[in-house]
Amino acid sequence: MKATLAIAVNVFRESVRDKILYNLVLFAILMIGASYVIGQLTAGQDVKIIKDLGLAATTLFGLFIAVFIGIGLVSKEVERRSIYSLLSKPIHRYQFVLGKYAGLVLTLVVNILVMAAALYAVLAYMRWGIEPSIERAWDAPALDPALLTAVLLILLELMLVTAIALFFSTFSTPLLSAAFTFGITIAGHFSRDLRNFHDVVESRVAQTIARGAYWVLPNLEPFDVKAQVVHGQHVTAGYVALVAAYGVVYIGILLVIATFVFSRRDFK
Repeated sequence: MKATLAIAVNVFRESVRDKILYNLVLFAILMIGASYVIGQLTAGQDVKIIKDLGLAATTLFGLFIAVFIGIGLVSKEVERRSIYSLLSKPIHRYQFVLGKYAGLVLTLVVNILVMAAALYAVLAYMRWGIEPSIERAWDAPALDPALLTAVLLILLELMLVTAIALFFSTFSTPLLSAAFTFGITIAGHFSRDLRNFHDVVESRVAQTIARGAYWVLPNLEPFDVKAQVVHGQHVTAGYVALVAAYGVVYIGILLVIATFVFSRRDFK
């Protein structure tokens, strides 16, 4: 446990040194600038658009962090040849994999929390001076606590993407790992189309491949509740728990496979 924690802390420190957290400043500037522009261009829809824009930006920035750091968690150590000194210490390979994953998840959590705080700050500024009667007419209040539900599911989705990136990084090059991770992430948001692929094509082979991909690839669509939250639709705790359980199980499977692949890899 101590070795895993030490590796996780080291990954987080490296992420900070790589200036990953600078994206938070860019996020805040974009959100504040967008609030002024959109406030001038929309008629009563500015709060909705700010929420939608903020949640979408959180997902996008988090995705880049998960992929571009995740793919280098193992390959970077191999390229530096520091993997030899690490594995020569009393550290099990599963501790190395879990520590790398935990460190990147910690980086994601910090980034997501700060971006969520920036979003709430912009919404508070937009709400300032608004008559209560006007706010009551909105689908949801500006400082809607339900936004945290969307943020939580975004974080869970990014944790799953991180596990995918880490899995590929245990045996592939950074370029291929990035391509595979982005491809699976995109496909994961179109799981419904894969499930209904038989309605589009008549080829039995294509239908079988699509059906197999539907069951094997992660279904990321349920993690996206941005539209419901922005329009004031209630997302139940049961739904969040079910999606979270699915994500945790899938992450666990990926980490087990990644650990197995990494343990079989020969670095001599």
